[in-house]
Amino acid sequence: MIGKKRNVYSISVHDITNQATVNRTTFYAHFQDKYDFLAYWMTEKFQMTIRDRLPEEAKCNAGNLRILMQSIYDFLLQFQQCSTPGDKQFEAMFENAMQQDLHQLLVKRINEVQIQGFSQEKLEAMALVISWGIFGTALQWSRNPQDRSFETMFEEVIGVLSFNLTPIWVNTNR
Repeated sequence: MIGKKRNVYSISVHDITNQATVNRTTFYAHFQDKYDFLAYWMTEKFQMTIRDRLPEEAKCNAGNLRILMQSIYDFLLQFQQCSTPGDKQFEAMFENAMQQDLHQLLVKRINEVQIQGFSQEKLEAMALVISWGIFGTALQWSRNPQDRSFETMFEEVIGVLSFNLTPIWVNTNR
């Protein structure tokens, strides 16, 4: 649907309900408006991309962090390439939904690890910093991928994040 029109603004609730073969009442029972639906749709695509590359049972380690980061970088690069100038006004909405989803994923993964001496608040703050570190650099990179390779970005980001991830990695490698 978005690929056909290639402009978020031009998509209507009518287009969405026709494509999904549901009526408008059903649509509005689940979504406030087309933007609410589109944020949900984008988050679902984002989650599928991550699930396809990183299994639910994957441990917190450098290899899986690399897979997660590569997935996010690839997704955002594709997102940037599919965006039209008319979609720029909606980018922040989509980006916010994706970053929140990444944060929740990291909170869940970090909570699965038994870490001594860390309060729940500290773990959630750690997940927030890590999610913004990964997402922010991926977003910046996706806007100018020719400036640096993914390899260079990964090494720089992992170098900064490693200090905060050490307690998690130590506990998962036992």
